[in-house]
Amino acid sequence: MKLKTNILTVCLLLCSMASLGQVWQYVDPRIGSEGVGRTFPGPSMPFGMCKPGPDCTVKPNAGWAKMPEVVTGFSQTHVSGTGGGQKYGNILIQPGVTPQRRVNEMFALGYYATTFENGIRTEITTAERCAFYRIHYPTNGSLLIDATHYLGKNPEPDRREQQQFIGGEVEVVNNHEVRGYTRVRGGWNNGDAYTVYFCLVTDKAFKQTSDNTIAFADTLLNIKIGISYVSEQQAKRNIVEDDFDSQLAKLRQSWERLLSRIQITGSGTDKRMFYTALYHTMIMPVDKTGENPKWTEKPYYDDYYAIWDTYRSSSPLITLIDPKREADIVNSLLNIYKREGYMPDARSGDCNGRTQGGSNAEVVIADAFAKGVEGIDYNFALEAMLKDAEADPGADHEKHGRGGLHEYLKYGFLPYGIDRAGTRTIEYAYNDYCIALVAKGLGRMDIYDRYIQQSKNWKNLWRADYEWDDVKGYIMPKDAHGRWLDSVPWGKSKVYHPQIPYTPITKVAPWYLPWWSTFFYEALSAEYSLSIPHDVPGLIEACGGEETFRKRLDLFFDRKRYNVGNEPSFLTPCLYHWISRPDLTSDRIRQIITQNYSDKPDGLPGNDDSGAMSSWLAFHMMGLYPNAGQSYYLLHTPLIPEWTLQLSNGQTLHGIIKGKGTHFEKVTLNGKLLDDARLEHADLMKGGELVFYVSKKSFKEGHHLFPTEKLPVSRHETTSFSAGNYSKTTPSLKAAISFTLNKQFRTWPLSYTWQGDTLFVTCKEARYKTPRPIVENGNSFCWNIPADGVAYDAKGTFAFISKKALRELKQNGFCLYDGITWRKLDSTNHTIHVCADIDRTEMWISLDDELPLVLEMRNNPLGIDWRIER
Repeated sequence: MKLKTNILTVCLLLCSMASLGQVWQYVDPRIGSEGVGRTFPGPSMPFGMCKPGPDCTVKPNAGWAKMPEVVTGFSQTHVSGTGGGQKYGNILIQPGVTPQRRVNEMFALGYYATTFENGIRTEITTAERCAFYRIHYPTNGSLLIDATHYLGKNPEPDRREQQQFIGGEVEVVNNHEVRGYTRVRGGWNNGDAYTVYFCLVTDKAFKQTSDNTIAFADTLLNIKIGISYVSEQQAKRNIVEDDFDSQLAKLRQSWERLLSRIQITGSGTDKRMFYTALYHTMIMPVDKTGENPKWTEKPYYDDYYAIWDTYRSSSPLITLIDPKREADIVNSLLNIYKREGYMPDARSGDCNGRTQGGSNAEVVIADAFAKGVEGIDYNFALEAMLKDAEADPGADHEKHGRGGLHEYLKYGFLPYGIDRAGTRTIEYAYNDYCIALVAKGLGRMDIYDRYIQQSKNWKNLWRADYEWDDVKGYIMPKDAHGRWLDSVPWGKSKVYHPQIPYTPITKVAPWYLPWWSTFFYEALSAEYSLSIPHDVPGLIEACGGEETFRKRLDLFFDRKRYNVGNEPSFLTPCLYHWISRPDLTSDRIRQIITQNYSDKPDGLPGNDDSGAMSSWLAFHMMGLYPNAGQSYYLLHTPLIPEWTLQLSNGQTLHGIIKGKGTHFEKVTLNGKLLDDARLEHADLMKGGELVFYVSKKSFKEGHHLFPTEKLPVSRHETTSFSAGNYSKTTPSLKAAISFTLNKQFRTWPLSYTWQGDTLFVTCKEARYKTPRPIVENGNSFCWNIPADGVAYDAKGTFAFISKKALRELKQNGFCLYDGITWRKLDSTNHTIHVCADIDRTEMWISLDDELPLVLEMRNNPLGIDWRIER
């Protein structure tokens, strides 16, 4: 016994020593799992199809939610970092059968474990297409196998972005094997039905106790679940022979081979942030080669979720780390085009959709072409790109291709009224530039001449005379007759049809409606007007030259127009490079990362979107950033002292900081000064030493070349915005308001306070400046979005009705508000309950507060309900 113990001790010691120096140990799957990051914290192989993990009810997009939320069970398919509606969450098992609360849980690369309150402990790891479970029962165990489970369950049939169950089966084959399938449609991409087949095998014999539960006489159980999108037989073939610990070791070896291609020095925090960022970048898309139920061409990848998010930094990072993988990803896009007629901008469940902006597979191909990625038929790729640019997809415009292409080719822009007209015009112009780049490289100058001209189409929506926020010139809406629109319809209400002024921070839709049909998608004109990645010199000229452009960038950041949490502004901090000020790029990047990223569970500032936020971070920590679709990197001071990149051709590139401080001075490659702080990909691939020289020079603390306070808006703006400091008074109310916005849930702080004859209502971090006459005699609500740091001159009441309307309800039993007749149904000593004649929306209005607060709004067909909680 002593000899066996010694041998075990030595083996454990050797394993521990082997892991020393391995970078996989710095991956922390918890980073980004809380807050807005929505990353998947369970185990995954690189680009792995099987992603087993806990589903904490059916609401979270990645399945997992922090304690004390219950665990419904463990499903085998998940996505990472996504917004919008849920997808997957298929084939659920639950040790102990019923939902349970956790007393603890553990996360590590390729490993998740949790203990329930009932004493059951579950450990999970995975292979590419097979999940591994090791379950410890305090007494004899039972197991639920649920083929009807999926994320995003909703009782309303055919709701957008919601999955719907079609059918499934669980069949006990023998006392060690269960097989079956689930068939589900819909979800985030509103896709066709997909089928997940499974084969579950156990190392201990079981008895079937019901249609979907089995029981064991043992307290330790090992389970493997093979999954397939083709058949139950293939699901069984996907089960690997390794045991739990052997597979965990193989998983970590797979990740180590990829992650260790970039070695860095720095603090433990630096390493956790950096290597977790690399890890998140290589979870999706998913390698489903051989698992496509529609065709057999290889390679095949799914869960492009979405290219709109990932083309800017994720694809270029994969190209640096694993160019062969990037070639496979591009070739998969071409196989999809070959079989379905279009490349996707997004794809999941073997179905294209949703196209968010441009046809951005063009950027991915151009990026690979510009960087010499081998193994791609670029002539065929150009054919696929031209299909996007020349064949209007018609009714399938949300699925793939370029929606509004007919109008784009006719007018040179998309007129207001077509979904996402501003976003599409800008992105189509960039997509055209990418086509021109590839065509020129292939010697197709006829194609080049046409598309390089079309790449200037962004200028057709540039309104040079429009002045706002001390800045002149913006991308603004125009109708099909070429007329600029100063006001646009506010939403699509069937009750009333107001017009609102359109400004560079207008969302063009009420905040309670989806943003899918707005002029700009997931960003505003203030952001998109700086998002011209293929023609920054043209943008600078349109803005009035370098000095004016510098002022504009400073104002953009100082006035908090930059949105770190979404992709359209990814390149904006680097625009200082084009006016020969990479030092300012460097200062901005450091500030953005320091203030918005961390190694904590909520350490990502936005949805990770298949690694988009993470890849942006990883590049900037190294001090280089790609302009996707083009051949160079922009250089600035790294956030880590030293790094070494192992290149696919056997060369290495070593990056190092020299000097004291963080302020960027200059950069050299192999001793040669890079005057414009740019590095061509071809030069990067030659390897060598990249030296970043820094100093302590910086602007004086608190010094700004331009004022940071908001100044009066221009004559174009009738609703003013400000971010000034208000005198401190004691709020008359402190509460929280919980919104249900199109089935999505938000809870924000709510308070109000009087200053003289003005009521200031605060929701989230937005201020609603409401004059006393509106509080007393208003006849409509204010529907302006609670955007962080913005103040509104409210023209209506926010979360309350006017005192006049309350008097009318008490005296007459009805009132007119928002053009709708509201009738009293009943009342108590504390509230009055009313209902709208036109659509039966209900409100409960407080009788106890200084303001007639709408304590609850329910059954609003526009998609907004709320409840005020004290």
